[in-house]
Amino acid sequence: MKRTSVVCVALAALAGCAPVHGGDDGHGKNVPAARPIGAAQNCIPISSISESRVQDDWTIDFRTGVRQWYRVTLPQRCNSLGTYRAFKYETSLSELCNTDIITVMEFGGPGGGPRGSCGMGMFQPVEIGK
Repeated sequence: MKRTSVVCVALAALAGCAPVHGGDDGHGKNVPAARPIGAAQNCIPISSISESRVQDDWTIDFRTGVRQWYRVTLPQRCNSLGTYRAFKYETSLSELCNTDIITVMEFGGPGGGPRGSCGMGMFQPVEIGK
């Protein structure tokens, strides 16, 4: 059985999904600093994911539990991820892994729908700066 999840950042909808690009390279200007606090992991359990934050075309932060964060730095730029700030994934496992593919999603408007797919990266446990 395949599991499909759609992740959308509510604040992006309220802000009109304004681009967060720092320039042509897709790196956002306001990505919070993150300090690694352990070894990177290949996968995290889907059931433990309580929040995700798309930071830019390269970076997604996942919160598990109350205070644990994992930063995924994508191996390749995921065009429009930082603009639409929403993605979906499909997996037959109970984990989201660095080998999985995410699909950027645009919600609302007549042209909504999938906008392209990208490979995930390793899940680095981090402490996120304020």
